[in-house]
Amino acid sequence: MPSAKPFANAAGMLRTRLSSGLRTRGGHGPNPFLTPGHQERPNGYLFNRTPLPPGQSRKWEDWELPCYVTSFLTIVILGVGLNAKPDLTIETWAHGEALKRLEQESSDDSD
Repeated sequence: MPSAKPFANAAGMLRTRLSSGLRTRGGHGPNPFLTPGHQERPNGYLFNRTPLPPGQSRKWEDWELPCYVTSFLTIVILGVGLNAKPDLTIETWAHGEALKRLEQESSDDSD
């Protein structure tokens, strides 16, 4: 069984690198994952968007219409496709086989 010492050494090295805050892509400056953001506190709005004045509507961005259309079509295609797939479960096959055997036995008994 391998020793746990290499794992402990690796965990310690990772901990020191993350806590030092000096490791970034270029090795200069504080780590962006460990430093606080630019905003002092959250403003309470979804996605940090301030609400528009009354009577104005938000303009759609270029990616929104293709994304919504594709999502809707994906749901429709999956819904139709998954409901129309053949039932290939073992229980369905066994049920059909049992019905065939019962029918065959009943026809053999009547002869």
